[in-house]
Order: sequence, then structure tokens, then C-alpha cells
Amino acid sequence: MLRGFRWQLGLLALAVILLGLALILRPRLPEQPTLPTPTPTVPAGPAISPTLIPPPEIEAPVIYREGLVGRVQRLNPLFAVLNPVDRDISSLIFEGLIGTNQYGEYVPQLAASWLISSDGLEYVFRLRQDVLWQDGQPFAAADVATTIGFLQAPGSVLPEELTAFWRTVELELVDEYTVRFRLAQPLAAFLDYLRIGMLPAHVFNGLNVEQLPAHPFNLTPIGTGPYQLERLVTGPEGITAVHLRVAPVYRLRPEGSEEYTLERLEFQLYGSQALALEALQSGAIDGLGGVSQTDVIGLEQAQVVNSQIGLEPTVGIVLFNWESAHTQAFRDERARRALIQGADRIGLVNRHLSGQAVPADSPFIPGSWAYVGPLRWPDYNPQAASDLLSEISFAPPATEAPADEATPAPAPDTEAAATAMPEPTATPLPEYDFALLCDDAPAPASLCQELAGQWAQLGLRVGFESVSAAELDARLKAGEFDVALAEISFSPRVDPDPYIFWHQGQYQTGQNFAGVNDRRTSELLEQARRDPNGIHRALYYKDFQYTFLVRSLAMPLYYPVYEYALSPRLNGVQLGYLSTPADRFRTIKHWQIAG
Repeated sequence: MLRGFRWQLGLLALAVILLGLALILRPRLPEQPTLPTPTPTVPAGPAISPTLIPPPEIEAPVIYREGLVGRVQRLNPLFAVLNPVDRDISSLIFEGLIGTNQYGEYVPQLAASWLISSDGLEYVFRLRQDVLWQDGQPFAAADVATTIGFLQAPGSVLPEELTAFWRTVELELVDEYTVRFRLAQPLAAFLDYLRIGMLPAHVFNGLNVEQLPAHPFNLTPIGTGPYQLERLVTGPEGITAVHLRVAPVYRLRPEGSEEYTLERLEFQLYGSQALALEALQSGAIDGLGGVSQTDVIGLEQAQVVNSQIGLEPTVGIVLFNWESAHTQAFRDERARRALIQGADRIGLVNRHLSGQAVPADSPFIPGSWAYVGPLRWPDYNPQAASDLLSEISFAPPATEAPADEATPAPAPDTEAAATAMPEPTATPLPEYDFALLCDDAPAPASLCQELAGQWAQLGLRVGFESVSAAELDARLKAGEFDVALAEISFSPRVDPDPYIFWHQGQYQTGQNFAGVNDRRTSELLEQARRDPNGIHRALYYKDFQYTFLVRSLAMPLYYPVYEYALSPRLNGVQLGYLSTPADRFRTIKHWQIAG
């Protein structure tokens, strides 16, 4: 049966024989020797214990803790102007189209770029296309429209100082990432209004502005800024702490991919500055703003804190009322110059406001791009002041001329005369040349008392009156003063435009409380306002400051100091120009905690 496979079987048998021979005759490789393990030579000396390197661990987040005095109300940029606590926290969560640098100059934020028409009436903004809201939705022109729409809504529940201006502005959405604003008249400070934080349109679609104050968004905010809300800590009295963390979507942006080593921020809320100071001293918090120098000195001596010092956007200034009902002497430049020369300006500030303020030399704030200084005001010279005053009369303003005697008076109504109250007799004017009005807080009151004494040494009869802050404000607005120590504030604006304080057209309608009526300074302020590109504004403001000094329009006295007390472990903090205390966080991406 196998005859047909005879030759195949023969080949198979031959292959098996050849395989067996190959296994028997293969060469053997020599065995490899076992090499000894080398023993390291340890130099003579103390015994060294081996160090075990642990496996890598996930680093704990770096946390910065700050104290805030007050309560959270609405973490919404449209309401934040009403509450300093909301303003501070919201500044980290939200962004505007425009931001500012440490000199108060404008820099892009949510806007990539912008163009201004030659007449200063149109602003076209190209928006960034790499920005996400903290819930992952893209930022676009619709978000700008929603935010501005709330500000323009009639009968708005929002602060009037925000809405009044925006109702004069037209907004057009050019495309998904381009918006155009049209102004009724040129306003170089317009960019300042665009620093306000934007709101997400997809959250508020169809919402009426009256519903905004009670919307859940106010305690669950969604912004585009570097930090987002992580949680609110509550207690029996409400919210006691606000925890923020670096927003993951912000890390995707070029400016957020590096730095921001403070991964988490914890704001602890206190009912008083004293409680917050106790927390700072005990180490429960790492920072506290608005601390008095007296407290800072004690904490620094105990090596608990280091302090950063900035200037508040406020000028303490002595106003001479050009429209005083008591005297018209302040319309005379010589009278104003004499009183300035007869005041020991720097000595007054150093003696009464040491640590609270520094001497002022300009109606602008140092650190601003518009400030020119130091300006050289007249040295304290009582004799020169007395010589000038010898030419000045502080007599009361002339009364109206009596009625023409040829014009017969109407016949009296005998019945009415019988029941009429007797007319009051004229109260004689007080026996002084003018009165100095100021706040009744201890420091300014003592300063004003000494200032009145210095002027009295010039041979003047100077009255003195200290009143509450509320009454001082009311008297300033009503023009019921002769000379007053007032504080004029640029906050919350970062733009240095002083138009409302010194332009002659702002008497009674703006904040030109002293009725300053100088055409040259008014022209300079008008020209600066009409220069939207900013090319010549600095020059106009330089001329304004020198004119202010030469014509002695008022007497700048002091700039209040802002003290920021921080743990010595915190590095990289730079305050720069402060339009509000919230600007202290402008450089937070550089902050680091050592150790």
C-alpha cells in the first residue's frame, strides 16, 4: 500500500539522520565567568546613612490668605462699585475690554486691538478669539452687547454713575469678534469706561435688568479672569470666606500658562479692622490692606509683616471759594498766593498726618502718567505773605443797590399787615475776614487749627469750624464756605482727567466747588478732553499743572497713603498706580510665597 510513497519515506528518514548528527557534533561555547560586584571606596570620615528618595508626590497648592473687612453682597462687576469687598474679589474673576498697567496707562485685556476715528467719536474694537468663560463657553461680541445693554437699560437698578454715561453711547456689533462704539462728543477718557468687567451673554439671555440684583449669578459668578470661584464658606452670620482658584481655562491663554504660582486665594471676612488685625498678627491670614501706619510699625517690629505703600487716588486740597457769600477776595490771585505762602504746607502734613499722608504738590496723583513733579511751590514766608495781604481787602461783597425811590411802592394790604409776622432783622456778619472749614476727625481738625493760627499771624481774622464728614460734603456742594480743606478723589477712574474739578463750567453742575473761574486752565482741560489718541494730552496736563501753580488756584496739601501689610514670606508685590485698592492685585501673577 505504501509502495507509491517509497521515495518520500526515504527522504524523511535521511533528514532525521542528518539532524541527529548535527546535534551530536555542534561546538560547545565556553562558560562565561561570574564577575564580582565592585565595592565602592568610602573616604574616611563620619558614617553616612543612605538617603532614600521618596516617589514623587503631587504638590499641595500654594494658598494666599487675605483679610477683608465687610461682607460679600454681589460678585458682579456691575454692582461692585457699591461695595469694596465685592470690588476686590470681582477684580480677580472678571475682565474688561481694557486694562491698565502700573502707570495707569491703558493696555489690551479682552480686546486684542482698537482704532479711534480722527474726530474721536468712533471706537472700533477687535476682540480676542482665544478667551473662554470659566464654564468653557467662548467669549465674543454678544457678551459685550449684553453687558452694555444692562448699563443702558432705562430705569436701571444699577448705579447711576455707571448708567448715565452709557445711555449716551451707541453700540454696534460689526461681526462676532468686532464691536463699534459711537460717542455723542469726543471724550479721551472713554477707554476708562471699558475697564468694567464683562458678563456672559449665555447666562443672561432674555433677562430683564430689574432681575439682575437677585440673580443667582451674583454668588456663582462666571468670568474670564485669572481666578474663579471655588467655594463660599458660610456661618451663622452669612458668608465668612471666599475661596478662589486659578481658572483652568485661563491657563490655556498665553498670559496664564506661566506664573500665577498662587494657585488658590482665600479671602477671610471680618466685621472690623481690629478683628482683621488680630488675624494678621496671629498668622491666620497673610495680608491685609488699608492698615494704619501705627499698626504696621508694631507688626513690623514684631517681624510679623512687611508693608507695601501706595497712594490713594485722592488729593487733600485747600479750596478758596471764589463765590463766597462772605468775601470776594479769593477772586484776586494775590490773596490766594499770600495764603499759600503764609502756610507751612509740608510742616503741617508732617506734624498732623505723619504716616497717614505725604505732602502734595500737584492736583494730580504721583505715579500717574499725567503727573509732572515735583512742582516747586512757594516756600513758607510769612513776611512776603503779609506784604501781599497789605494790598488786599476782605470786605464783604457789595449788596444790591436800593430800589429806585421814584417808583412808588404798592399800597399795603392793611388786613394782611395786621396778621403778618415781623420781618427778621439782618444778622451782622461775624467779625472775621474769612472762616476755615474742615472735617472734625482729630487729624484734619488739628491741622486746620494750626493752619488758621498761621494765617492769623499774618494779621488776618480767621474763623474756624470743624464739622462731620457728611456736613462738610453738603457744605462743599452748596458752596457754603469761604476756605475749606477738602479731599477730591479720582476713584474709581484711572484716567487722570480733572475736568469736573477745575473747569469753569463745572461750578454747581460738577465738582468745581470753589467756583474756580480761570479761562486758561479751562482751555487746557478742554483740549486734553478732545484728544482721544492721547498724543498731546500729557503736554496739555503739564501746562495745566504749571498754570495751576502760577495762578494759585488752590493749595494742594497731601496725598493719603495706602498701607498693605503682608507676610514676610510673600514676594513680588508691586502696587503701582491705584485707582481703587483692588488695583493691588494687578501684578498678582508675579506673587510668590517662599518656604
